[in-house]
Amino acid sequence: MAKVTVVGAGNVGATCANVLAAREICSELVLLDIKEGFAEGKILDIFQTATLMDFDTKITGVTNDYSATANSDVVVITSGIPRKPGMTREELIGTNAGIVKSVATECLKYSPKAIILIVSNPMDTMTYLALKATGLPKNQLFGMGGALDTARFKCYLSKALEVNSNEVEGMVIGGHGDTTMIPLVSKATYKGIPVCECASAEVLEKVVADTMVGGATLTKLLGTSAWYAPGAAAAYVVESIVRDQKKVVASCVYLEGEYGQNDICIGVPTVIGKGGAEKVLNLNLTENEKELFAKSAAAVRATNDVLKEIGVL
Repeated sequence: MAKVTVVGAGNVGATCANVLAAREICSELVLLDIKEGFAEGKILDIFQTATLMDFDTKITGVTNDYSATANSDVVVITSGIPRKPGMTREELIGTNAGIVKSVATECLKYSPKAIILIVSNPMDTMTYLALKATGLPKNQLFGMGGALDTARFKCYLSKALEVNSNEVEGMVIGGHGDTTMIPLVSKATYKGIPVCECASAEVLEKVVADTMVGGATLTKLLGTSAWYAPGAAAAYVVESIVRDQKKVVASCVYLEGEYGQNDICIGVPTVIGKGGAEKVLNLNLTENEKELFAKSAAAVRATNDVLKEIGVL
C-alpha cells in the first residue's frame, strides 16, 4: 500500500486526510502544517475515530518537518491563504505562489518520485507555477478542480432530475472558477440517456448556473469556503492514483496542443492512474463549448500573467 502526504491541515486538507484514513486508501498518511500542534491535533482527533469506523491506517501529524514525508507516493498540497478583505488578487497570488512553490520543493527533496496534486487556489495558476518551478514531467504534477466541479454538477443534475446521483454521468472542464468552468450538458447522461431528453433547456440552464456558483453559494451560506466536497474530491483523485484505477477525471493538466491550447494548465478529461495524469482524452466538443473553452483558457492565462508581473515566474 501507498504512503500519502497532505500538506495543509486546514478544513480541506484535514477532510482529505480523514477520508483517506477512514477508507484505508493508503497504508500510511502524514498530515503536515506550519502551525505548531495543528496537524498533530487534527490527526489525534481522526485517530480517535479508528475504533468507531474500523480502520487501521497509520496516521501521523507533524509541524513543518518534511523529513516525515519521505518516500511518499502521493503529495496533496492544500496550503495557502484565502483572500482577505482589502487584499488584491496580485497579493493573494503572490502569497500563495510563494507557499506552494516552497512546499512543492521541500516535498520533492524527500519524495522525488511522488505524484503531486495541487489543490491550493487559484488552482490552475498554482499548478502552472509549481510545474514550471519544479521542472517535473507533466504527468507527475497536476491540479484538482474538475473532480470537485464535476461532483457539484452531478449533484445539481440529480436534484433537478430527481434521480439517484450515482446514476448520473457528467463532467466539468475548463478553469476552476465561477466564470471559467464549463459544465458539459451535451455529454451528461442519466443511465445512458442524454439529460437533454430528461429535462427542459431551462432546467438544464439552471443546473449549469448553480454548478458554476456552487462554491460561492456555500461560502455565502457558511461564511467560509466549503471543505467536505473539496477534501473528498482530492481523496477521490488520490485513490485513483494509488490503486491505479485509471478513472477519467477532469484534471488541471499541462496542455501541449490538446484542445487547441499550449503552455497552460487547465481542466480536461484525464486518465488518472499510478503514473499520475497518464493520458488526456479528446472530447468532441460542440462549437459553443469550444468557444467557452477558449475564453476559459484566456482567463486562466490572464491570471498566470500576474505571476510574471510580480516576478514569481
